[in-house]
Amino acid sequence: MATVDADVEPTPALLKVLDGVVDLHCHSGPSPFPRRLDHVEASYDGARIGMRAALVKSHHHNTVMDLLAMGPRLTEAPTPMYGGVALNSEVGGINPSAVAVALTMGGRCVWGPTVSAGQHIEAHRHDDGFPHNTGNLYEQEVSVFDASGQVSQEADLVTRLVGDADVLLTGGHLDGESMVAWFETAHRNGVRRMLIHHPDYIIKASDQAIEKMVGLGAFVEHELSMYDPRVTAPDWPIEQLVDWIRKIGPEHTVIDSDLGQIGNPLPVDAYLLVTQQLLDHGIPAADIRQMMCRNTAFLLGLEESN
Repeated sequence: MATVDADVEPTPALLKVLDGVVDLHCHSGPSPFPRRLDHVEASYDGARIGMRAALVKSHHHNTVMDLLAMGPRLTEAPTPMYGGVALNSEVGGINPSAVAVALTMGGRCVWGPTVSAGQHIEAHRHDDGFPHNTGNLYEQEVSVFDASGQVSQEADLVTRLVGDADVLLTGGHLDGESMVAWFETAHRNGVRRMLIHHPDYIIKASDQAIEKMVGLGAFVEHELSMYDPRVTAPDWPIEQLVDWIRKIGPEHTVIDSDLGQIGNPLPVDAYLLVTQQLLDHGIPAADIRQMMCRNTAFLLGLEESN
């Protein structure tokens, strides 16, 4: 099992706040990006705080297959682990076939283009702190638009598949304009569970775009990794997260880890440290549970509402 980072000694009160959290952004391995722990180790790590479930994200492949292959090892593991597929060039981009495979095999999430999104590629040119692959994966840009500037037929079909399966669709690392179009299409096609990743990191979505997507039912995600001082970048002050919570409201906000990378703290250790900081800065325990337990459980399909 992975070695614990004992920077925060959890109190009974803190553990009570965290009991039942759902981590929608777990970066356990395998992955072309170096990882600190695998999916089984992540499951055991989650048990330290009574984690209800975790969603495993890879930028490069369908994680449902990982979990199925690890089935014998996960049988006794304490935290249920779920997977999905990110629509980057490694799986053919906006590829309905890749989505159909992931959903047929039990996937709970379809991530919009992340490392293949034009917005990500541009940000990555400026050393945004995002990790690098261990080799050349011949990444190609992926868009939700066709040559005429309209949402492509493939993107429309992907959102229909997601809506029919009633699973989570995220905006990936798309720019604001692309993400709004993606979510508008998804909303028309019956998608109920939508998530905007880290709007102030890479994506740089405008307040107007965020407001529009929240109006469609999307939640705004913030990651513990970005506020944990043990993570090199972006190392934002906790006050920035507090401001976001108060601006958007806990009923529209999700907080999860975005951790598992080698050299970074374990997901659970970030939950302990940053959650205590939120409490110390006046965020009520009930609001934290709304963002970490209730909203996340709805998005993962563990609950019918939040």
